[in-house]
Amino acid sequence: MRDHTKLRAFELADEVAIIIYQVTGDFPKEELYGLTSQMRRAAVSVPSNMVEGCARESQNEYLRFLEIAFGSLRQLHYQFSLAKRLGYLKDDDISNYDSKLVETEKVLGALVRSLRKPNSLQPKHLAPTPIGFIVTAESKVLSFGDKEAIFSVEVHDGVEKIG
Repeated sequence: MRDHTKLRAFELADEVAIIIYQVTGDFPKEELYGLTSQMRRAAVSVPSNMVEGCARESQNEYLRFLEIAFGSLRQLHYQFSLAKRLGYLKDDDISNYDSKLVETEKVLGALVRSLRKPNSLQPKHLAPTPIGFIVTAESKVLSFGDKEAIFSVEVHDGVEKIG
């Protein structure tokens, strides 16, 4: 299991959720069950899906929940844009909060892409051995923190694990 509190993407998503609750508090009352509710649900969905993904054992499930979180974040960004065009947001809020949404999208998007992208060590043939076997290496991302990644690497010669 992964620790979601060590992810910068989670910290940003949590900040965004708080911001959204604060700004939607000033929305017109007729939006309580409309845009206010939609934005709040999307805002809470982002960090919630990240937490659930971190609790999953498999890398694929982790990635799937991060992708769901990213989708909710993009949905929220659209809703924020709509609220801006409808005049529901104060001008002094707009640029700070919009930049926070963009930063969160960039960080979470980079995390998702890093998990999707095959690692340069994931199974690739490295070199033929003198007796004709192909040596391969497999790596797994065990943890992806704020600015570091921990990898596990296994090297096989076709018969046994050699490293």
